[in-house]
Amino acid sequence: QVQLVESGGGLVQPGGSLRLSCAASGSISSISNMGWYRQAPGKQRELVASITSGGSTNYADSVKGRFTISRDNAKNTVYLQMNSLKSEDTAVYYCNARIRSNFWKNYWGQGTQVTVSS
Repeated sequence: QVQLVESGGGLVQPGGSLRLSCAASGSISSISNMGWYRQAPGKQRELVASITSGGSTNYADSVKGRFTISRDNAKNTVYLQMNSLKSEDTAVYYCNARIRSNFWKNYWGQGTQVTVSS
């Protein structure tokens, strides 16, 4: 069974930084794309950033220049470095990964709360 476990959320002041981590574990043959999504209260879940197995990245316009996604393929882990945080970044952040165990499937983490407030 495959699991995604996130860590690193919390409360931070505007302008501050946080680093999220998401580790995949279980019976894993291969991982392709990994990414971070977020969902604020009353809003739909949206893509924040994604990264391919080769390291190509994609960002939402709202986070370009402030957030950086990276991955460590040896550790099956994806990271999201968030700098210059704003109140509008407040949301539950979810890790997503396309993983092959017996077959390819999309997996989600349980979510981690990020709150930006003074």
